[in-house]
This record gives sequence, C-alpha cells and structure tokens, in this order.
Amino acid sequence: MTLLSLVLFVFATAGTPGPNNTIAMASGATFGLRRTIPTIAGVNIGFPTMIILVGIGLGQVLEQWPVILDVLRPIGIIYLLYLAWKIATGPTDLAAQRQGSPPGFVQMALFQFVNPKAWTMVVGVIAAYTGAWESFVLEILVIALVYAVFGTPCTTVWALLGVGVGRVLSRPAHLRIFNLVMAGLLVVSLIPAVVQTVEWALPLLR
Repeated sequence: MTLLSLVLFVFATAGTPGPNNTIAMASGATFGLRRTIPTIAGVNIGFPTMIILVGIGLGQVLEQWPVILDVLRPIGIIYLLYLAWKIATGPTDLAAQRQGSPPGFVQMALFQFVNPKAWTMVVGVIAAYTGAWESFVLEILVIALVYAVFGTPCTTVWALLGVGVGRVLSRPAHLRIFNLVMAGLLVVSLIPAVVQTVEWALPLLR
C-alpha cells in the first residue's frame, strides 16, 4: 500500500503543471519529441539524483544552514525567467528549429537543484514516505527509483502534448502565441517562490 501510495504521489506531483512540464511541452512543440528526449532525461535523472543527495547527505547540511535554500531560490527564479524568455522568443519555423536547440540533459538535470517546485516535492516525499522500513537509505533509493520510472512517462506526455500542438499550429504566428503562453505560465509558476524570496529579503534590507 505504501508503494502504491508513493506511485500515486509521483503521478500527482510529476504529472501536474510546473516548470519541468512547461519546458518539456514548449520544447516538444518547437523541436519535436526526438530532440526533446535529452530534456526529458535530464529532468527524470536529475530529480531522482536530487532526492538521493538531499535524503542521504545534503538534508543534514540544509538543516544546519537553511539559508542555502533562501539563496538558491532567487537563483532558480532568475534562471526560470531566462528560460521563459528563451521559450517566448524561440523559433517558429522549420528552418530555425533545425538551428536552435532545446534545454539539454545536463542543463535540465542541474536545473532541478534551483527549481522551487522540485525542492517542495523533495521535502514532501521524504517527509511522507520514509520511516516505514528499517533502512532509511533503502527508502530513499526506492523513492528515487519510483520517480525515475513513473516520472518519465509524465514528462514524456507533456512533451507529446507539445508535439501535437506544434503540428496543429502550423503557422509561425500561432506557434509564437503558444510560446508566449507557455512562457507566461512559467512566469506565473514563480509567484510562490517570488513571494518567499521577498519575505526573506525584506528584513535584510531594513
């Protein structure tokens, strides 16, 4: 039952709208599924790696110095704004698509560590799904494996949705509108992180 609950949790978190899925969808619409595979792989290898690092070692460091998360949050916001700009100004014709490139494997894997939603998911899943077994390390490894196995189809579905949209929006002007909408959704997803950053920064500025 615990494992089934974990799988459902993965679908609920990895399958819902967020920065990773928005980027995958925009990439699928602009570059197609084949060229988006490194983006998908970066998300679904980078995030389980993040779970392992936070669960086994980095979590203790963050407990002693929680300010690290406060520093990482604005870095993530700036990077997401950069990605939103790249999506909004991305190519809208076939010739330009061949010249451009979607976010790569390493880029998306490292992005998980500054992705505000990823940190929320890591903290939530470790808090909710550890403590049932005798081995904490084994629990962390199982959680990471489940995210890699069941999170990948979620990201792939979003990329395929983007591919479908790209085929329907054959005119460059329509694809540009789609890119602008995706960029806007990415910016909107930053609102909670921006609020937290402002709340953290205001006392320092006084």
